[in-house]
Amino acid sequence: MAKEKTGRKIIATNRKARHDYFLDEYFECGIALVGTEVKSLRNGGCSLKEAWVRIQNGEVWIYQMHIAPYEKGNIMNKDPLRPRKLLMHKSEIRKLEQKIKEKGYTLVPVEAYFKDSRVKIEIALARGKKLYDKRADIAKRDQEREAARDFKVRNLR
Repeated sequence: MAKEKTGRKIIATNRKARHDYFLDEYFECGIALVGTEVKSLRNGGCSLKEAWVRIQNGEVWIYQMHIAPYEKGNIMNKDPLRPRKLLMHKSEIRKLEQKIKEKGYTLVPVEAYFKDSRVKIEIALARGKKLYDKRADIAKRDQEREAARDFKVRNLR
């Protein structure tokens, strides 16, 4: 029987990560959840705004990822901010550990999404931005917006 492709349904994105960090490499990993957490994610009850990732004892963990308690759940609901294990291959974890030992690198969750009915987290190897980098990005965005506006006005005439 052929497997039906459902695509990718985004649950939550971390806009703050793109603003505060240069995102160099992306990695897709699974996440260990309980049943009521998955049901809550299907309702869109997730926030990655304050989340961060750490490697401990050869395992990858995500902290401060808020998954809202399932409203129809009972005692099976877990703590919304509990640490959750991310599922990756050992070779990928070793590679990440080596990169993190370099100066200025960290792991940041970028996106949570459903991929063929499984919850996936996209994490990125990131370097922190300085204030002047953020200002340069804002100026570049403003220039692009202004150019698009001028182009639109010229084509309307």
